Amino acid sequence: MRSTFQYGVETLSCNTAMQLATGDIQGMFSEAAQKKVAESAASVAGIVAAGEVVYGINTGFGALADKVINAADTATLQYKILQSHSVGVGGALPPLVVRLMLITKLHALCQGFSGVQPQTVQRMLWHLEQDVLPFVPEQGSVGASGDLAPLAHLFLPLIGLGTVWHQGQWKKSKDVLQAYGLSPITLGPKEGLALINGTQFILSYAVQGVHRLKNCLDAADIIGAMSLEALTGTQAPFDERLHRLRPFEGSNIVARRLRSLLQGSVIMQSHVDCGRVQDPYSLRCMPQVHGASRNAWKHLNDLTETELNSVTDNPVLVGKNEAISGGNFHGQLLALPLDYATIAAAEVGNISDRRSYLLLEGKWGLPLLLMKDVGLNSGFMIPQYTTAALVTENKTLCFPASADSIPTSLGQEDHVSMGSISGRKLAKVLDNLEFILAIELLTAAQAIEFRRPLKSSALLEFAHRMVREKVGFAEEDRVFAEDINAVAGIIQDFSFTQRVHSFAKDSGVAL
Repeated sequence: MRSTFQYGVETLSCNTAMQLATGDIQGMFSEAAQKKVAESAASVAGIVAAGEVVYGINTGFGALADKVINAADTATLQYKILQSHSVGVGGALPPLVVRLMLITKLHALCQGFSGVQPQTVQRMLWHLEQDVLPFVPEQGSVGASGDLAPLAHLFLPLIGLGTVWHQGQWKKSKDVLQAYGLSPITLGPKEGLALINGTQFILSYAVQGVHRLKNCLDAADIIGAMSLEALTGTQAPFDERLHRLRPFEGSNIVARRLRSLLQGSVIMQSHVDCGRVQDPYSLRCMPQVHGASRNAWKHLNDLTETELNSVTDNPVLVGKNEAISGGNFHGQLLALPLDYATIAAAEVGNISDRRSYLLLEGKWGLPLLLMKDVGLNSGFMIPQYTTAALVTENKTLCFPASADSIPTSLGQEDHVSMGSISGRKLAKVLDNLEFILAIELLTAAQAIEFRRPLKSSALLEFAHRMVREKVGFAEEDRVFAEDINAVAGIIQDFSFTQRVHSFAKDSGVAL
């Protein structure tokens, strides 16, 4: 595994961005990137010296683009843009998202098309390396003209304003800088605009969403296979010959994974002649439903990686002393796939809830509500209420934010993406999905024990043991919230999927 990454020089992937954000990889401002950044800053200086009027360098912003600023005030202009655009509201962004915003902005700036000074890049790196994270409110971006408000808050500390999270508490930026012997940066022409103009808020949620949705999709296949076993379902619908006839990539991946997960199951062999003709759709159609969501994940992943290596501010420096003003800041290119991925994630939860419900009905040899003494006990009835609530909440979050647009900047910015809302909604749906899957896993682990002494496949028995490391078999009612949270933890920290995949690899099984 690589240990370093050169901003602005190498190609950034979603996986590498996450490793940079977690500190597993060290980001570098290489000599090659420094040269590109210095050249773009020199181009801005040349434009100012020549007296050319270029948007954002020596003009006002948005609807004020026709207001020319004299050369003496260009530095003040950049200071004021960070002040005036810091209008975010709501709670603080999670630290991981803030780190991703810094990382993705660094990579964009280091490509040398934005006109920032090398010392500005160095200070941004310092914030990451020292884990001095700015306070960024979660609401306030319309996802076009860049993620203006959140990015303005992100970079207030560069000029000594705002607050930062430092050593376990919020502190004034100027006090933290002073403690490290640092002074605020004096921004040059265009720097303030380059810092706040871009899609890094949307992009950071997309990177995180790609990472988390893939984990949920992998978990859903494992958990769905365990539910199938507990319900003595058939693996015939996962036959490779069937899926070659409808060759969607996602459904073929899921069918292959299900075949591998069920390989060698004694439970599966025990009921081959049971006479049951077909299973309910939530079992039989896992390749098609999980697979459709995998296709959506791939679409989001591909477009996110394109955006990761793009320049999304405005104007951009395309040659010596030459700038082009355009619309690379517009978030629609990510807003649409984020909304699509939100629906995909919600559907994984929807079908998971249906399997949880099936496990409780008392069919095919399972006891009603998965306990022998119900009446006095409610069994696993009520955890499914929680999945029902979360599934419905997810459905309400599926309205595409990108379908809406409210003009801003006195009509100059008359179509905006709302992609920032798309990103935040995906994160919330994934929060809910992790609990929905945890409840199905908890329920399936309970149900499969009623098939004993028969055993499932080696992989699913390993997955079952992971659950039992956290919670025991339920003979009677207890506070199931504690069980749910314990099982959700191994989904949320990725250990469930990682350990099952590692066990599969060690066992010579391809997942």
